[in-house]
Amino acid sequence: ESAKRKIALFGNVPYNAVFTSYTVDCIYEVPLILDEQGMGSYIMRRLGLKDVKPDWSEWRGIVDSFRKCDRKVKVAMCGKYTMLADSYISINEALKHAGAKLGVHVDLDWIETESFESDPSMVNSLANYDGIMVLPGFGARGTEGKIRAIQFARENDIPFLGICFGFQMAVVEFARNVLGLNGANSTEVDPNTPHPVIDILPEQRGVDVKGGTMRLGAHKIILKDNTLVRTLYGCSVVSERHRHRYEVNPKYWDALESSGLVFSGLSEDGRRVEFIEIRGMKFFLASQSHPEFNSRPGRPSPPYLGFVEAAMKYSEGGG
Repeated sequence: ESAKRKIALFGNVPYNAVFTSYTVDCIYEVPLILDEQGMGSYIMRRLGLKDVKPDWSEWRGIVDSFRKCDRKVKVAMCGKYTMLADSYISINEALKHAGAKLGVHVDLDWIETESFESDPSMVNSLANYDGIMVLPGFGARGTEGKIRAIQFARENDIPFLGICFGFQMAVVEFARNVLGLNGANSTEVDPNTPHPVIDILPEQRGVDVKGGTMRLGAHKIILKDNTLVRTLYGCSVVSERHRHRYEVNPKYWDALESSGLVFSGLSEDGRRVEFIEIRGMKFFLASQSHPEFNSRPGRPSPPYLGFVEAAMKYSEGGG
């Protein structure tokens, strides 16, 4: 109380305009804490609006779902900015949303993929996880480690989800180790690769100014029938947000598909691959888009929900 009075005094605001937001285990508790102190009513009065009491019942149910996670799955988060977990905050929250929906705590271990390059045997540690994610990023650093992580997930049938650059590296891994294209790569990583299975978007050629020039924002995606991603979303057309400059090279589409890589989602004009998957596996899915941006408490992103559910099943006896 003394701290609130001091803040009111030195902030030159009424005492009843100072509210306490203390540390909680679940960030989604904060709106409830502030409302209990009358923050909503105070704002309504200040704005000269009628004070309407909100119905928090649904939100309380969501908060309770986070508290009641009585099981646990371990997910390996393979990336290059892992020293700061908040680099992937939207992905972290999307996994939490999915876990809360399923009643499971998603335990995240952050793994710098360069460690798989300096000591290739380290990749075997991924056998200790119920799911493997390969995260977004730019540039060559840690790329070979990401590819090794994807190969381990595919060859050992551990649930896998790749996002953006993780999607692109999943294509590279498949091209190298299934299709047999030695040296296959992205031209972002190796401009002289003999097999540029990932190449720059045509409209990006000649673009020198990099800021704000990528393929950005929400784009419609057409999902193929009888695919994992179509089942997850429960509809044939979705909209997801994007941020990328490279794509699956159309010159390699036929070869990749004929070798078993399923292009389960395409752009609205049919010119770009948006989702890939491999049939017959527990869960192998990658997205060029960022589905985590549309994830919400109580309404988790379908790819993340499917991934966490697959990790649960793997933990319960699929390993």
